[in-house]
Amino acid sequence: MSVAEVIDNARSEGRTLLTEVESKQVLHGAGIPVALAILARDAQRAAKAAEEAGFPAVLKVVSPDVAHKSDVGGVRLGLQSKEEVEQAFAEIMVAVKAAQPDARIEGVAVQKMAPAGTEVIIGMSKDPQFGPVMMFGLGGVFVEVLKDVAFRIVPLEPKDAREMVREIKGFAILDGVRGQKPADLVALETLILQVSKFIEAHPEVGELDLNPVLAYLDGAIAVDARIVVS
Repeated sequence: MSVAEVIDNARSEGRTLLTEVESKQVLHGAGIPVALAILARDAQRAAKAAEEAGFPAVLKVVSPDVAHKSDVGGVRLGLQSKEEVEQAFAEIMVAVKAAQPDARIEGVAVQKMAPAGTEVIIGMSKDPQFGPVMMFGLGGVFVEVLKDVAFRIVPLEPKDAREMVREIKGFAILDGVRGQKPADLVALETLILQVSKFIEAHPEVGELDLNPVLAYLDGAIAVDARIVVS
């Protein structure tokens, strides 16, 4: 499905928040490196999807009413077999229904668990005065605790992406501090520019979050994605 078709489908259902599966679908279509997810509506389909994607697998609840999946027990990591996936599916259903009884649950997103890397966040929100503004920073707990982020107004030039990566206080972590493997800075800069182009091409996108993006010695990939359309 094209970006327009995915967005039209969401709007026809009265949604502005795309599911993780939909968000990744449209980003993948734009050439942005994401860990693709398969929607599974029951435990057996989840097990089959995990087999297709490869183990270890990750399961995440898909619901238009759940904003923070891990807060309601909607995420299971490192699943090593079809049996573990089926059990995890059941556990997610119980946990989410207990935490949010009224939440509409479409199923789970199934993906292969990406190897550990340095976590960063790339996001976009719309400023009433300046329009789309992109943000880059260290991901995971760092973004919540340290608020160590850099901002630029869309559209971005290569110079902007280069500066964003280097001006955060935690740049030393990306550069390979104390024997840590450095992150692929060129891959991160390229990803920032790809997202900027995607936002320019799709003004109907009101918010976008790639968190975390895992940065490696060679390359980077977004393992979670969230898109809100206006």
